[in-house]
Amino acid sequence: MTSTLYTPPFRPKYISFDCYGTLINFRMADVSRAFFADRIPAERMDEMVKLFSMYRFDEILGDWKPYRDVLHGAIRRTSAAMGVEFREADVDTTYAAVPTWGPHADVPGGLSKIGGKIPLVILSNAMNEQIQSNVDQLGAPFHRVYTAESAGAYKPRMRAFEFMFDMLGCGPEDMMHVSSSFRYDQNTATDLGFGCRVFVGRGHEPSNAFYRDVEIPHIGCLPAVVGL
Repeated sequence: MTSTLYTPPFRPKYISFDCYGTLINFRMADVSRAFFADRIPAERMDEMVKLFSMYRFDEILGDWKPYRDVLHGAIRRTSAAMGVEFREADVDTTYAAVPTWGPHADVPGGLSKIGGKIPLVILSNAMNEQIQSNVDQLGAPFHRVYTAESAGAYKPRMRAFEFMFDMLGCGPEDMMHVSSSFRYDQNTATDLGFGCRVFVGRGHEPSNAFYRDVEIPHIGCLPAVVGL
């Protein structure tokens, strides 16, 4: 496959998606900028956002723990690195914000052209209690929604993906995985041998041709990738 939309369509048994960032507008940077506003000067906010992202990733690499604990560790470590006070209330604010976020504007229209024709699946680094309100806004029916809580592991760990394969009774070679992150999704999808890996270039991370088969700018382009 090449990185254009003009490749022979791959019709998978299932299309799996990352949720936050890929489908849902992941507003973690906005939330952290707001609660750190009284402690960190504006010229250091970009530094804080980068650290917070880095520490969130590091917090999910070990054994599974509740996402609130992931945020607690990441916010505490970010506060320490920035030399400012850590506040427990910031953890509660961030955790409560996640279920309120809606989709990127391109998502409902793009998914609606595929839903009902190819089963759609979500594999998300979320808690069960968080995700359904986000999924309800996506504009298409999902066959299954799997969380890190159910899998007992966060992406990028293979265990999270293997849980999805076991639940679906399907191997990775018959599936397409769609994500805007190489770090959390596409690198592992490559190692596991997904039939097709679609990278959504939302600007979170630079593109990497080795770890994706197709690159699209938004979900509105996805129907063409599967011949719809």
